[in-house]
Amino acid sequence: MNARAFLCSYSPHPDSLLKQRTSLGPPPPPRECFAPATWFQCRVRLISWGRCYMFRVSARNPGLKSEQYELTDVRESAKLENDQDEDGGVVPWWEEFPKRWVIVILCFSAFLLCNMDRVNMSIAILPMSAEYNWDPTTVGLIQSSFFWGYLLTQIAGGIWADTVGGKLVLGFGVVWWSIATVLTPVAAKLGLPFLLATRAFMGIGEGVAMPAMNNILSKWVPVSERSRSLALVYTGMDLGSVTGFAFSPFLIHQFGWPSVFYSFGSLGTVWLATWLNKAYSSPLDDPQLRPEEKRLILTNSVPREPVTTIPWRLILSKPPVWALIACHFCHNWGTFILLTWMPTYYNQVLKFDLTESGLVCILPSLTMAISANLGGWIADTLVSNGLSVTTVRKIMQTIGFLGPAFFFTQLSHVDSPAMAVLCMACSQGTDAFSQSGLYSNHQDIAPRYSGVLLGLSNTAGVLAGVLGTAATGYILQHGSWDDVFKVSVGLYLTGTVVWNLFSSGEKILD
Repeated sequence: MNARAFLCSYSPHPDSLLKQRTSLGPPPPPRECFAPATWFQCRVRLISWGRCYMFRVSARNPGLKSEQYELTDVRESAKLENDQDEDGGVVPWWEEFPKRWVIVILCFSAFLLCNMDRVNMSIAILPMSAEYNWDPTTVGLIQSSFFWGYLLTQIAGGIWADTVGGKLVLGFGVVWWSIATVLTPVAAKLGLPFLLATRAFMGIGEGVAMPAMNNILSKWVPVSERSRSLALVYTGMDLGSVTGFAFSPFLIHQFGWPSVFYSFGSLGTVWLATWLNKAYSSPLDDPQLRPEEKRLILTNSVPREPVTTIPWRLILSKPPVWALIACHFCHNWGTFILLTWMPTYYNQVLKFDLTESGLVCILPSLTMAISANLGGWIADTLVSNGLSVTTVRKIMQTIGFLGPAFFFTQLSHVDSPAMAVLCMACSQGTDAFSQSGLYSNHQDIAPRYSGVLLGLSNTAGVLAGVLGTAATGYILQHGSWDDVFKVSVGLYLTGTVVWNLFSSGEKILD
């Protein structure tokens, strides 16, 4: 039997049993026992082929001195009780579930809420603009106001997460943006300046999410699981878009557009209660983490010393850092245009109504969610098979740039709504490979400063969101959607060249 066995508990006290061999067979008859023998029981956890078995073993101390040994085999006569604890009860499956993946799932759910609260405005802006008589330039201003606050907290959120821990920072972010989401209808009724300020405040909360998440996962997740874990977390954003686009039209038709903000914003309280109870900034802080998992994580992930100062000059002197910054800008220009303007495109160009615009937006986001996890699995497999991390990151990001560029160029030539939606879906599907490219690269090149580094590069990405979202409104007043797509294609091509020339997957900052 291929198995690993761990001695978990024993009776009587082990001090009298150290360095003595045990037998895993059934107890011999009393007549065969040595006179001085002492009987005792122990609980053994057996891990084999991904399954965990708990069973009790009776053994005797023959009073003979022997060397320490490791349990490597169990005779078939030993009675295994699947997933049982020392009292004979069943060990709940969630106690055996890896804690690092609990952290990943909680981050996933935070990002789910993040995009639900962000994209609801993309749907609600249609009835809101009709009610308040907003022109396209005003709509672009409202959509971009989110990024004003989002820009302010990127670097600050990274510094805060790297110094005080990601748990506090991400919890703060979710609470902050949830409150701002609930206040959005009130602000809209008070006037445009109040709405702009509220959207900017919402951006402040969401701005700390990525740096805080990156800080937490750099401590919890080994490099061999990095692409998959990040892909799953960013899938939360894609599924958040799906959920927002799917439910927003229904809520608007049934209860009016304010209901979208009230219902979505209130979900943050549920997440916060779970986060405070289950999450820890580092494996070192978790008293319930199983020893074997802690050893795995500490060996591969956790920095030896906490961050006290940020070596800005050293960070900014590295070409791969500037490649990250530049490529994050190029990537986010097209991504945020799709995120904020796609429902308007479907409504104005493809002539879909409000409900159809929301439902059609689901397909590209679903494609992105599937592709992100596929890309994460491919990237981790390539790394595990010996391909260098640098090569893997370059391959993934090249797909993430050239794929959307190609499908954007096709939008000018399609003559049916179905083909346009297909191009959008393929564009976002290939874009998702970026999550195993530049979005995984911060932890590759600077694991100790990953929060700060993501804040730094995402600042450039947010600038692209601010400029691109506002510029799209201006371009549409003076040009066409073809002009909007051409700008994005040019930036995608520029990012491809820069990434392949200057990026690296090796650690450059320790």
